[in-house]
Amino acid sequence: MSLTEQAKSIAEAFVTARREKRALATYPGEAPSDLDAAYAIQGAALAFDGREVVGWKVGKINAPDDARLGAERLAGPIFADSVVEAFAGEAPEMPVFADGFAAAEAEFLLHVAPGWNGVVPADDAGTLAVLDAVHIGIEIASSPYPGINADGPPVTISDFGNNAGMVIGPVLEGWEDADFNAISVRVEIDGALIGEATTATMLDGPLGAVRFLLANLSARGIDCSGGTWVSTGAVTGVHPVVPGQGVLAHFAGQGTVASIIVAAVPA
Repeated sequence: MSLTEQAKSIAEAFVTARREKRALATYPGEAPSDLDAAYAIQGAALAFDGREVVGWKVGKINAPDDARLGAERLAGPIFADSVVEAFAGEAPEMPVFADGFAAAEAEFLLHVAPGWNGVVPADDAGTLAVLDAVHIGIEIASSPYPGINADGPPVTISDFGNNAGMVIGPVLEGWEDADFNAISVRVEIDGALIGEATTATMLDGPLGAVRFLLANLSARGIDCSGGTWVSTGAVTGVHPVVPGQGVLAHFAGQGTVASIIVAAVPA
């Protein structure tokens, strides 16, 4: 089987499992060991899946994998039918693979405005100039394969970057001049404090995540000139969840975002 055929086979196995809402006990083929192979599988999965992509998640690649792979971040698509808005007091249900991997992450959600000209901004000021909105939110990370994160970044990338949804919360007031590092973020699961941090721990922060994502998409020949959401990375960490749990993310001075985790079931 050629590398292209292998990528297609793995991609179709993941997409089919996601459609059927079932787990994969083992990785469905030879696991990728580098970024090229990983993104080739992701690309094949995007083509096979066919749903509308409205955003991208960005995740951190930790040491020593960052040095080995030559990258500090990874990307995965966010599909339109997995995005919900949560207004004040609402906690939408977000499905996960109960027998796979599931986690929730508090994130800043930055929106690249339609009309981006393909030039990757060089600094924070240039990055802000290509945005038209910033919200607080929650990324739902979930995969049919339980080892999606434990097996390393290329495996994570290969199954849509381990994304299963995004909860868009309130707008970040004054985002044009906001100091992301000054906003304390904490996450509670079923009322218990699970994590608390600021973006000061996140490489070059949410704006740096946007620059990475735009460069990544450009290198892969993916057009986002129509605008795109960027879920910029877990502020307080990747917090495992199970169906039935409630997740509440607090962004100091900006409000909260909530969701209820449920098991994904066939339609």
